[in-house]
Amino acid sequence: MDYKKTKAPKNTPTRDMNQMTAKVGNVYQTVSIIAKRANQISQALKRELDGKLQDFSLPQDALDAETFENKEQIEISRSYERMPKPTLIATQEFLDDELMFKVGTKDDQLK
Repeated sequence: MDYKKTKAPKNTPTRDMNQMTAKVGNVYQTVSIIAKRANQISQALKRELDGKLQDFSLPQDALDAETFENKEQIEISRSYERMPKPTLIATQEFLDDELMFKVGTKDDQLK
């Protein structure tokens, strides 16, 4: 998924918890679902950013390493900083019914 084209807001709006918990029926399970998805998004964004920044790394000795400012590298980093946070993206996905999840019951735990 292209996270740069998400409809998630860049700032944190106030949410109606009754609307959010209607799908699952439990506040804690709702938060757990959103948190797990936010973790997946965060890891994917980190891998993507690391891959892009890998092109700019120079193999040198640690003693001889100097700090080089690369305008392209700075612009890539800033573009990722301007993106909505993973929790906001995950919450928007949850509200838009874009997440697939399974909620277990007490009977499932006994088996």
